[in-house]
Formats: sequence, structure tokens, C-alpha cells
Amino acid sequence: MKILVTGGGGFLGQALCRGLRARGHEVVSFNRGRYPALDAIGVTQVQGDLASRDAVVAAAQGCEAVFHNAAKAGAWGSYDSYHQANVVGTDNVLAACREHRIARLVYTSTPSVTHRATHPVEGGTADTVPYGEGFKAPYATTKKIAELAVLAANDASLATVALRPRLIWGVGDNQLLPRLVERANAGRLRLVGDGSNLVDTTYIDNAARAHLDAFDALAPGAACAGRAYFISNGEPRTMRETLNGLLAAVGAPQVDKTVPFRVAYAAGVLCEGLWHVLPLKGEPPMTRFLAEQLVTTHWYNMGPARRDFGYVPQVSFHEGLMRLKGAHHEPVAITS
Repeated sequence: MKILVTGGGGFLGQALCRGLRARGHEVVSFNRGRYPALDAIGVTQVQGDLASRDAVVAAAQGCEAVFHNAAKAGAWGSYDSYHQANVVGTDNVLAACREHRIARLVYTSTPSVTHRATHPVEGGTADTVPYGEGFKAPYATTKKIAELAVLAANDASLATVALRPRLIWGVGDNQLLPRLVERANAGRLRLVGDGSNLVDTTYIDNAARAHLDAFDALAPGAACAGRAYFISNGEPRTMRETLNGLLAAVGAPQVDKTVPFRVAYAAGVLCEGLWHVLPLKGEPPMTRFLAEQLVTTHWYNMGPARRDFGYVPQVSFHEGLMRLKGAHHEPVAITS
């Protein structure tokens, strides 16, 4: 069938496009830029802004399903910029589904919609972990609004599902790993707290597989329709082991220095103030939200995803590290 993928040029987006093309589907990717990698696998690219309803509706013409993966992520930026991309953009995708009578929508959400300061999540499911409140980052705030809109849109003519992959990483990562390597090489990477908090992560192939598995099972009235699911490798490890495993795989320096949570949080308050007042370019090195994320235990139960659409992670944390090591012999390869 013909399928629209928003944000198909991103890390997860490209993995989704590859997976859909491998299954023989015709894929249209809605991006802000142009990506030769998508041309190479026969993906039709449409350039536009998610905040433009006309552009999104036009891109979805003739499609029978949508993977809404595009979003403004990160820890810094104006609320309006996040709202336009994540809330208005999602509303536009829903409008496109209604106008073209598209029957299936798989939405990429985030565990951040349940963030509550330093409250730990240990083996939680989307049914047992409530939505967060009082977010200190517009990303989490706007993704929560968008997820609720997607789930509320589920009905007899449009089946929707929201997936919340946790910390996606792997070969081809142009977001998380490059930033970690840059800070590690500069000696500016620290563990918040003692690094013993357990966290889940998701290898890129597993994240893509979860989306495809959910798509296969999704239909009006299906068990997964109108529901949200945490997605991860299901292998919680300490923050220290996770970070150092990733750094070692790409030949970057290990992180052993720590900073107390209160110090990191205070640094976040200071940085946010400076970036607001001056303002400074780029993202602050620390924010209150980031300090809370780095020190808190977050791991999830994959039981609901396995039960409702058969998701079973295929690439273990160890295997993922081996793939990274094989793909990146020199740190410069992922920081360029």
C-alpha cells in the first residue's frame, strides 16, 4: 500500500522507511529537508512544514496509512516552536487522515509524557503510569497534548496507536551518540548522582520493529487501537553502564566523574536563566528537566506490547554495542 511517513529523514524515520520499503510498500516521506538516503531506497520525498495543514493534507493524498514520526525534540527552545511542530503538526496529520479516509495511524510518542520530577518508574506500563504534570520542558508538554489527541481520535474509521520508545540509539545515530561523544572528548560529561539509577534504552532496529508490529496489528477495534505503549529493549541497566557501554563502542573516553543532583539542578536553573536573558545560541549544557531525567530510574514492562501486537526485541543491548563497534572504528565517524 501507499504509506506516508512524517519525518522520514530522521534516525527512526529512515529505519521505518527502510522497513516499509523492504515489505514492498510505496512510501512518501514528509520532511523539512531532502535526504539522498531516502532517494536511494525509492522513497518519494515531499518537503514542507508540519504546521501547514495544506502541505500535510496534500502529502497524504492517496495514502492508506500514516506513521507520524516527525517532531521537534530536544531540551531547549521556545514553547511556540514546540507547539507548532508537535501539537499543530499532529492536528494537521489527524485532519489529513480524516480528509483522505486513512484507516491507520501509528504515532511516535515518548516516555517523557509521564515524567514527574525524580519520581522513579520501575516496570511500569502505560496503563499504570499516569501522565506527568508540571513539566519543565516544552517537549514533554507538547508531546503529551499530541498523544492525547491521537488516542482521542481513535474510532471506527481511524485506528490509532501511540508508541513511546525510550532513548533510541544504534548505528546511524546522528543525535544522542554524537552529543555524548563530543562532551566526553571535551571532558565535560558527568554522571548526575552516582550513576546507579536503572534506565531502559531501545536499539534502533527494535524501535522500528515495534512500529511495524503495531501497524500490522492495528485496525478499528483491535487490542492496540486507541492505546499507548512503552517500547524499549526491556533490559534495564544502570546509567553508568549504559553511557560507558555506548562510549566504549565508539572509542570515546569513559565517564567516571559525578555531580550531585542538587548541583546539576541548580546548574540547570542558572543555565536556563542565562539562555533566556542573554540569549545564548544552542542548547544549554544543563536544564532542570535534563537533570531530573539523568538521575531518575526509568524502566518499563514490555508485556502489553508483546500481548497486543507481538513486539519482542530482536537486538540485545550487547549485540547493539557490537554492531556499533563494528560500524565505528574511529570516533570522528559519528561526530562529523
